[in-house]
Amino acid sequence: MDVVLTDLDGVVYRGRNAIPHAVEALTRASLTARVGYITNNASRRPSDVAEHLQGYGLEVSADDVVTSSQAGVRLLETLVPAGSTVLVTGGVGLTSIVEQAGFTVTTSADDAPAAVIQGFSPDLGWTHLAEASFALADPQVPWVATNMDWSIPVERGIAPGNGTLVSAVHQAVGRMPVVAGKPERPIFDAAIARFGGEHPLFIGDRLDTDIKGANDAGIPSVLVLTGIDQAKQVLAADQRSRPTYVLQDLRGLSAPYPVTVRRQDPDGTRYVTVGDATVAMHGHVVRVLDAGTPIDLLRAGAALIWESGLAIYGLDVDPKLYGGE
Repeated sequence: MDVVLTDLDGVVYRGRNAIPHAVEALTRASLTARVGYITNNASRRPSDVAEHLQGYGLEVSADDVVTSSQAGVRLLETLVPAGSTVLVTGGVGLTSIVEQAGFTVTTSADDAPAAVIQGFSPDLGWTHLAEASFALADPQVPWVATNMDWSIPVERGIAPGNGTLVSAVHQAVGRMPVVAGKPERPIFDAAIARFGGEHPLFIGDRLDTDIKGANDAGIPSVLVLTGIDQAKQVLAADQRSRPTYVLQDLRGLSAPYPVTVRRQDPDGTRYVTVGDATVAMHGHVVRVLDAGTPIDLLRAGAALIWESGLAIYGLDVDPKLYGGE
């Protein structure tokens, strides 16, 4: 791989703390590949994200960061003429990018904006959402959302995200925006345009945004089990959300990936072995024969279940596959 693209929360850090082994693994990866940091967070400027990552010991500049604000502005540039007036519903992480692209920023629908772009800011209120709604009453005015994340993790817990705020405007205007952030393609296209390379790899911790988005963009993907989705979700992943690789943590980036060995008995029983782990499936029953390491066991079980073509809810799955008794 000559370009490594990585999500942030759940991959590089969790809350205020770096995830164990992440900084060392990404530093090592940067010796042989370009490393880019991809975030749906539209409230921070790329320089703010870079400074945050530098605090963990990573060598990162603003040019190494692609935000959903940047991807959103790339979409704007295809929808309205250069220099147009754009109503921005969001914070400095969005307004600064819109201005840098040469657009005129307004916060009032009375200025007859050519488009609306909406991103998250904790300071957004009813007045801002109402102005966006007034501007979007004209069905010819394009509407871009930086992302549709329904929730965001904050220090005190889980709070409404940009998707929730976009939904409020949607209820008022009766239409939906085009979306720039994960899992949609624009943010992946922006990253590839920025970093180039012929053999990219995307790392994430969520199947529904990170992995689905990378798959739709045609980029091999890594799910790392240091964030949101864990073994149960991996086993149940639909076809569009299945990662190319599954790692326990980012130390696996520099380790050989084990071979998946398959065989089948005359009675139709299928077996998958990864490392020292072997899982068997007969009919709708999935059983662990040799546990091996937890990560190899998950890889074997996932391969067996995914290749069966059967829905997870119709299977009798050995709880050992997902850490149960």
